[in-house]
Amino acid sequence: MQNVQSTNPDVSGEKAKIAIHLRDVTVSYREKPVLRSISMNVPKGQIVGVVGPNGAGKSTLLKTMLGLIEPDAGEIRYHDQPILESRHLLGYVPQTEAVDWDFPVTVLDVVMMGHYGRLGWFRRPGKRHREEAMQALETVGMTPYSKRHIRQLSGGQQQRIFLARALCQKAEILFLDEPFGGVDAATESAIFILMDDLAAKGHTLLVVNHDLSVLDRYNQLLLLNQRVVAYGSPSLTATEQNLRKTYGGRLSLLDQAEFALKQEL
Repeated sequence: MQNVQSTNPDVSGEKAKIAIHLRDVTVSYREKPVLRSISMNVPKGQIVGVVGPNGAGKSTLLKTMLGLIEPDAGEIRYHDQPILESRHLLGYVPQTEAVDWDFPVTVLDVVMMGHYGRLGWFRRPGKRHREEAMQALETVGMTPYSKRHIRQLSGGQQQRIFLARALCQKAEILFLDEPFGGVDAATESAIFILMDDLAAKGHTLLVVNHDLSVLDRYNQLLLLNQRVVAYGSPSLTATEQNLRKTYGGRLSLLDQAEFALKQEL
């Protein structure tokens, strides 16, 4: 049995409001378990990094939390509401390679799509919706690009656009699937700064990521390999022992991280 570290941080000195609650969530494909008894509580305004090897169940966890996959067992709640009553709280930022960038839409068109969940596809957005979309673009620093075709953007800019769409959707909980794929270090840093700002405004973010060198940038870490290997603050969770349990002793990955979260002297 794995030695699971699990912490539910008190970020305010009082009991923090829980934005995400998972209890014993289990998922199988064709009777083969993919996720086993996943449990965690995430306080509002936290950024959680989800880290694990290929096949660990990261994408399955994301899809299950978004309500796209029905779990075999367990409970998922957002702000103490069941998932069927809280879908409007959720926003999704996909991997850039999962998007058809040749689709003939502008940056503003993509962000305006965030309104459709509330308007429906047959009601046209009005002036107020356009203003909200422009405000979302301003929040992510992309206002000057509003009239550009989406394929003219860099990978980091594309990620900002999908964050703006999620903000336009009025999402309180954001799911980001590999947001740093194909971006340089400067862009990665800029996205982290943007995520920090969103968290400070009360958004809660769950970020699937494979880069072990940036683990200290998250408020909380979920080390996942079908089960929860460890969950908690990076300084307590991303130990050499836990990383080896997560990656099965794949030293090349761990050397890349240089066990990045060794405590500073």
